[in-house]
Amino acid sequence: MCSILGIFGLQAGDDLPRLRQRALQLSQRQRHRGPDWSGVHADDGAILVHERLAIVDPAGGAQPLRSADGALVLAVNGEIYNHRELKQRLARPYAFRTGSDCEVINALYREREDVGAWLDELNGIFAFALWDRARGRVLVARDPIGVCPLYWGRDAEGRLCVASEMKALADVCADVAPFPPGHYYDSDRGAPVRYYRRPWRDYAATEGVEVPLQELREAFERAVHRQLMTDVPYGVLLSGGLDSSLVAAVAARYARRRVEDDDASEAWWPRLHSFAIGLEGSPDLAAAEVAAKALGTVHHGFTYTFEEGLDALPEVIRHIETYDVTTVRASTPMFLLARRIKAMGVKMVLSGEGSDEVFGGYLYFHKAPDAREFHAETVRKLDALHHYDCLRANKSMMAWGVEPRVPFLDVEFLDVAMRMDAKHKMVRTGPDGRRRMEKAILREAFAGCLPDSILWRQKEQFSDGVGYGWIDGLKAHAEAQISDRVFAAAASRFPVNPPQTKEAYLYRHIFEQFYPGPACAATVPGGKSIACSSPAAIAWDAAFAKMADPSGRAVAGVHEAALA
Repeated sequence: MCSILGIFGLQAGDDLPRLRQRALQLSQRQRHRGPDWSGVHADDGAILVHERLAIVDPAGGAQPLRSADGALVLAVNGEIYNHRELKQRLARPYAFRTGSDCEVINALYREREDVGAWLDELNGIFAFALWDRARGRVLVARDPIGVCPLYWGRDAEGRLCVASEMKALADVCADVAPFPPGHYYDSDRGAPVRYYRRPWRDYAATEGVEVPLQELREAFERAVHRQLMTDVPYGVLLSGGLDSSLVAAVAARYARRRVEDDDASEAWWPRLHSFAIGLEGSPDLAAAEVAAKALGTVHHGFTYTFEEGLDALPEVIRHIETYDVTTVRASTPMFLLARRIKAMGVKMVLSGEGSDEVFGGYLYFHKAPDAREFHAETVRKLDALHHYDCLRANKSMMAWGVEPRVPFLDVEFLDVAMRMDAKHKMVRTGPDGRRRMEKAILREAFAGCLPDSILWRQKEQFSDGVGYGWIDGLKAHAEAQISDRVFAAAASRFPVNPPQTKEAYLYRHIFEQFYPGPACAATVPGGKSIACSSPAAIAWDAAFAKMADPSGRAVAGVHEAALA
């Protein structure tokens, strides 16, 4: 991954040298995403700046990527996992100039007028801006789920601006906003267009559909294998929970194959390194040790202190660009872990994000009233991921130039996992009177791949799993910092999404120092949540309304260490 910045709509009379320097200054604010190289293109219609994190073709894939005739200029943040297959399907030759997986976007744009159709064929994580100099046309697009961040807005002169992170545009565009996932903007049309549509979004299309366990397993294995596309050392995030452990198990198998077969198409490191973090004595650190030993990874478990996490809070919020309580809680240890990973020379990690949204793994799903509502909530959660877990994983890791990849959100895997009837994912009581565990179908599909203590470990949200003292300490710190009098005025000070707790007020106060104004505040969704639920799921249980806390321990009667 990298960062991109584009300014479009330059006109005669604009001071191009000055605007070029301004673009470089703005792009520098997000250079942590791409510390390896900077590239810039400037002409009388557009400026594109790229900060590169070299993962594929590190010697020759510098951006912006230009067509041989110079007419197309492309800046991409992301990876196109199926670029080889797409190249093979091209109807006419294209003069590729690099080994970059992203250059196929230029080829597809030149060959096919139906932008939405070829965008829907990309299997990857991406946010890009393409400038067609000959036609004076701009194309901006973002991956289906929004794994890669992207923001846009208009500057004071009406020029269109896009950037990977809000910090590059916050004081330039009064209307800065997230670019919608699964959409593209074509300046010839003038409005965002959704290209990512799937029948499975409607429960009726999934009703009665059963996906065999073997098919589910093989689809996930393919997704992990695809995402091992790299020319630099990589690793896996291993919290010891089900999702990260499954990613590590599949990745470890392919890493071993690299040793046995000497397959040069695989990554450099045949010994898979895994990484975990937590407070001293955290549940995740203990479970990660068990999983790592079983899988044979070279494991690195790091501890941090509450004070170290607290010291990092302002920098974390500056990087992740949100004041959402759960996201801040979970991003802080992830930010600290990314720094450790970077120090070890690793530039890419595989992560388990997305599984809980696909399979209803959060503990509040135990309260889902029926399959239709269960399915609707998974769709709501996937639609919101770019505001939460995708944002957290991407920005907290990329703060140190470490690229996270998310096999559970692979588009081909999603089409398998989301087309099944949600009744097969639901938590329900079996014939023996015991309640079926969350994500049981995923656990059953990988029976024998992990120790039972890991395969059947209860869902633990990352911000809980690093140690319960982390969240409890944050609440106590906020209580000491924010007086009752100050908190009583929260709604007047923060009219957009007023904070509901003192902890939320603390994060909002820090956020406002870096990102003032209503547009920045509006980039963060509001509404109550129970254990990471959408606001809609609060209606599932009357008790939820009485204790709307995003921690998984807020689900009474389900979490083994539920809050009183």
